[in-house]
Amino acid sequence: MIRVLIVDDHELVRLGLRSYLDTEPDITVVGEVADGASAVSMAEETQPDVVLMDLLMPGMSGVEATREIAQRRIPARVVILTSSLDDERMIQALRAGALSYLLKTSSAQTVVNAIRAAKDGTPVLDAAAQKQIVTGLHGQTVAGWDLTDREKDVLRGVAAGKNNQEIADDLLIGVKTVKTHVSNILAKLAVSDRTQAAIYAIRHHLD
Repeated sequence: MIRVLIVDDHELVRLGLRSYLDTEPDITVVGEVADGASAVSMAEETQPDVVLMDLLMPGMSGVEATREIAQRRIPARVVILTSSLDDERMIQALRAGALSYLLKTSSAQTVVNAIRAAKDGTPVLDAAAQKQIVTGLHGQTVAGWDLTDREKDVLRGVAAGKNNQEIADDLLIGVKTVKTHVSNILAKLAVSDRTQAAIYAIRHHLD
């Protein structure tokens, strides 16, 4: 069983999380608290596998509580579950020792999956959080950070001056599929045509 401690200052959120997690056969909730100081005390007392931690709470914040849990060598993995998409708070939380970062807009199944992953020490980051963290660390979004592997393959073909048919032949996919990938690439790179995409790829070493 994966032992989980829920930390959130909103009672309805705690009740909702507990109700859902109680339906999972491999998860048991060992406690729920409303602030960071109580989270540290309860984590020390119950020794959970995973702490589901809110960030914005009265008194000791989720970042401070996460840091304190790490400093006391409590072997729990901290999964942040918050409404905050502030890049500074995210980076602070991860540096304090949090393993994963999810937003409260995440699906219930995503939260459950993150809890199971945390038990094995595998981090999970919300897609929006990933982009925000990359922006916060680099000052601007890294070029092409969210291109899929296939989109990168297509972009390399574009940068090489190949037309859609040639790219399709190289990648063994349909021309319509290539056109779809090209449209997605232009949108993600915020450029208006293939030439700009090719130049962008070469300048940012995406080719």
